[in-house]
Amino acid sequence: MDLVLMIAIFIAGLILIIKGGGYFVDAASWIAGVSGIPKVIVGATIVSVATTMPEMIVSVMAAGQGKADMSVGNAVGSVTANLGLIMAIAILCMPGPIRRRDYFVKSILMLAAAAIIAAAGRRGAVERGLSLLLLAVFGAFLVENVRSAAAAGGRGRTSRAAPEKRAVLINGVKFFMGAVGVVLGADLLVDSGSALARLAGVSERMIGVTIVAVGTSLPELVTTVAAVVKKQSALSVGNILGANIIDLTLILPLSGLLAGQAMPISAAAGRLDLPACLLVGAAAVLPPMFTRKFQRWQGAALLSLYAGYLYLTCQI
Repeated sequence: MDLVLMIAIFIAGLILIIKGGGYFVDAASWIAGVSGIPKVIVGATIVSVATTMPEMIVSVMAAGQGKADMSVGNAVGSVTANLGLIMAIAILCMPGPIRRRDYFVKSILMLAAAAIIAAAGRRGAVERGLSLLLLAVFGAFLVENVRSAAAAGGRGRTSRAAPEKRAVLINGVKFFMGAVGVVLGADLLVDSGSALARLAGVSERMIGVTIVAVGTSLPELVTTVAAVVKKQSALSVGNILGANIIDLTLILPLSGLLAGQAMPISAAAGRLDLPACLLVGAAAVLPPMFTRKFQRWQGAALLSLYAGYLYLTCQI
């Protein structure tokens, strides 16, 4: 009976995420349209913060319970999954040119945060100094978003009539309900998936970097799939980059503050998980910075890297 209940909860979480993701992308696209703000900025701020909440909640709770491996594995594993799985899907489905100025700074900030955490892995812990560096990167991310929005100014805007109150209400409800759906659905999926994994005798670190990391990344996956269907590629990639920066620069410092000490990093995580995050991140954002476009071979390469990472993870 317990097994049947866990499977039912898993399915319920999946349904919540799928429906919530559709509403969420609809509302975010509408916000971008009526405000005149580029969709990449909306994706990197509003959408990213909401879809990152599952990772934040799970890692902070795990740190508070003394489960450092799960906390670190979830935060870093989610970034690797976002890039090697979710962004790869977006690139495979929607290759095409990019405006480098929309992605360059965010890409550099994401790689800087990944490099800082990889350095922490060599030291065996995310200490206070490195936590402050990560928070500084997050501050730079916020400044960049404000600068981008200000620079956008009138770019791409046309004269628009003020939106009707009914449209504001409908999209406000869709945005809120979509956010609740993806967060609650991811929580149900992680709880049930982790319970099923423990029945199989899987280690805490393995749960963190695989089931929990992919589970808490499902909001990004669903919003990306929904964006692919609705042909909103800028919103999709902006969401992934923004979510990754938040994962890397906020979750571990906050988890360390809650735990009241430096976040310890296991030898396995320092040897494989953190370098893999940096490598996949570089493969995801550096090629389009030079070619000025996403190409399908890049998506295939990211999927291959992620599959290789999962294979090595299972060997440790």
